[in-house]
Amino acid sequence: MTDATTAKAKRVSIGDRWRALPKWQRWIGYLAGIVFLYYLPLLGIPGLTWLRTDYIANGNNWAGVLFTCAIYVLIALGLNVVIGLAGLLDLGYVGFYAVGAYSVALFGSRQSPVVKAIQERFDLPAEWAMAWAVCIIIALVLAMTSGVILGWPTLRLRGDYLAIVTLGFGEIIRIVVRNSTAWSGGPPGVAGIPGPQGAPSAENDIFGLIDAKPWYWLALSVVLLIVFLVRRLENSRVGRAWLAVREDEDAAAVMGVYPFKFKLWAFAIGAALGGLSGLLFASRVGFIEPNQFNAQLSILFVAMVVVGGAGNMGGVAVGAFLLAYLPERFRDFAEWRFLVFGLALVLVMLLRPQGLIPSRRRARELKDRQEEVPAGV
Repeated sequence: MTDATTAKAKRVSIGDRWRALPKWQRWIGYLAGIVFLYYLPLLGIPGLTWLRTDYIANGNNWAGVLFTCAIYVLIALGLNVVIGLAGLLDLGYVGFYAVGAYSVALFGSRQSPVVKAIQERFDLPAEWAMAWAVCIIIALVLAMTSGVILGWPTLRLRGDYLAIVTLGFGEIIRIVVRNSTAWSGGPPGVAGIPGPQGAPSAENDIFGLIDAKPWYWLALSVVLLIVFLVRRLENSRVGRAWLAVREDEDAAAVMGVYPFKFKLWAFAIGAALGGLSGLLFASRVGFIEPNQFNAQLSILFVAMVVVGGAGNMGGVAVGAFLLAYLPERFRDFAEWRFLVFGLALVLVMLLRPQGLIPSRRRARELKDRQEEVPAGV
């Protein structure tokens, strides 16, 4: 055995060491990590307080930044189902995000044209509006339905063609809500969007507009629930079908997997998670308008998945956190912070093209390809 082979055999990744631990030790590690995530808004541990953005001059509220990070992680988890598991390039994911946000705005806000029209039609009191829990169901149904409507005619396309169609979908949603003043509020947008405690008011002592900590804890709880559900789905027959379609659609079809059916499932599930994240965002800020859902934001969503490592939930979560947190951490650079942010993205793509934390399957594929090159020369 050569020295290179011996060194290769001795080289063990951190992930392999973690998986080699007894199950009870891993569960203790998971529990400690979850407790730390819930503790983050109160972070005061010496040596770690420099992480807080409210210690920076003109920085945003620390809990508010964490809430944005949690929302981006939820978006990345949904988009990872589409890109990382099913292998579908979706550049219009912001459209589903907007559907979820406008669902709670149009059906939950007393200032929305839809609620006012329902009040007049059924002679309801002016204080009436749909409950926030009902808006969650509406957002999930509308987002999933829009995913099916978009995916049904377009998922027969592949590669760049599918990316162009989905990019157009995101822009169509934004243009429609901007121009349809009669029911969407038009360019001025919709205000008075409710949260778990109802419409914004002084009585909202928990889920109000000032203290963002409860909102972060709510978003984090949703993220943990979605991680559990998506992990179960990934390890099921549906998840294995997604991976087969991603690797080779024609070969999957020969083996009895119906590609269109499972791609449509991925699109619908990803759309539902995008709508859920949009609902949480709109409920927190209390006001939305069409320009908040532009194509630049959709490209940022894709970057979160690619930078983190498509196909690995832990990787896309890290990528989403960094892309939400770093611009705030570099706020002291003023107009230069986005240049620094862009250079950091370029360096990551040059040094880690597979992502910061790629899936084990993807890492093995890239490693095998590198080892096959000298043999074929």
